[in-house]
Amino acid sequence: MKKTLLIAALAAATSLASVAAHADGRLDQIKSSGTISLGYRDASLPFSYLDDAQKPIGYSMDICYGIVKAVEKSVGKTLKVNLVPVTSSTRIPLVANGTVDLECGSTTNNLERQKQVSFAPTTFVTANRYVAKKSSNINSLADLKGKTVISTAGTSNIKWTTEANAEQKLGMNIIPAKDHAEAFLTVESGRATAFLMDDVLLAGLVATSRNPSEWVIGKEAYSVEPYAMIEPKNDPAFKKVVDDAVVAMIKDGTVAKFYDKWFLKPIPPKNVNLNLPMSEPLKKVLAAPTDSGDPASYK
Repeated sequence: MKKTLLIAALAAATSLASVAAHADGRLDQIKSSGTISLGYRDASLPFSYLDDAQKPIGYSMDICYGIVKAVEKSVGKTLKVNLVPVTSSTRIPLVANGTVDLECGSTTNNLERQKQVSFAPTTFVTANRYVAKKSSNINSLADLKGKTVISTAGTSNIKWTTEANAEQKLGMNIIPAKDHAEAFLTVESGRATAFLMDDVLLAGLVATSRNPSEWVIGKEAYSVEPYAMIEPKNDPAFKKVVDDAVVAMIKDGTVAKFYDKWFLKPIPPKNVNLNLPMSEPLKKVLAAPTDSGDPASYK
């Protein structure tokens, strides 16, 4: 009987230890290690991309560094920032498995993704469109019927394109690209007719291309894409620190200053000016911050 009780007690202790270990959230881990890991993109201009010195810069990176200051205040120490490259396909798994604490890129917050990760309040709103050469005479999605198109693997854009292709019986040949730069190059070289992606990213690719005047971005928006930083799921303490930091930067005008810096002024490495005034949906979001993944919240 005593042996049975001892085994039961040991099992209970082991179980409690396991629960306690699992309960350690990102803030505890960050405080213990003295390091916070930020996921960055290498070519999502102007959100997160590499400058001439191969350093990640951009609108999202600036916001993330503001979040780091808030995390440092919360844990009571200066943190080492570990920069981790991520792609459209790896960004969610790397946050979910703990490799990355916060992803700083151009990621759409939607209800499907919220099953795996959480999101900070929205800091940009864009839409899914296509880019094509003017010489291809593409004026609508219907004009792409039977043609080869491309979109980046792991994005909500390629998912939408695949679904629209089936529903509208367009017969498009859809190629998945490893990143935005590869997708744009595929259209530039004539191996695809159009690249479907968020319009703001398309605008950045066109602006930095060899001949911006040869490109056209479609007028019709196919979906609403609210961007936000990816956070770990089911970690309310970490989420509160991150979300409070983003809301504070929104309310004190810091995010608006970042917007002006990256969308209305010349940016490195080529000093191009995207000249993209703040959209009405984004103005609405900044007036009333939200982490909603429902597209209806942004209309």
